[in-house]
Amino acid sequence: MPHTKSAKKNLRKSEKNRLRNRATKRTIKTHLGRFEEALTGTIEQAQQEYNLAAKKLDKAAARRIIHPNLAARKKSQLALALQKKKAAGQASPPAAGS
Repeated sequence: MPHTKSAKKNLRKSEKNRLRNRATKRTIKTHLGRFEEALTGTIEQAQQEYNLAAKKLDKAAARRIIHPNLAARKKSQLALALQKKKAAGQASPPAAGS
């Protein structure tokens, strides 16, 4: 346990930050999961979920809750999955109509 006044305050601060960081990371994971689910739905829904997930990743990276490279990597992976979905969506209707 801390002995000095400043150490006690730092303990309180670090506990608050830890809880805030955990909540933010949990929110990011939730939005990533929602994006994965949205990939099975419409392209518009997937695009909307991508935008929300990217926003959460950017905010967390800006506040250094997660590493900025992690945020960039995740956004890149999500964008690639979204592009594959769009490409599959554009290729399917003409083939189905033939």
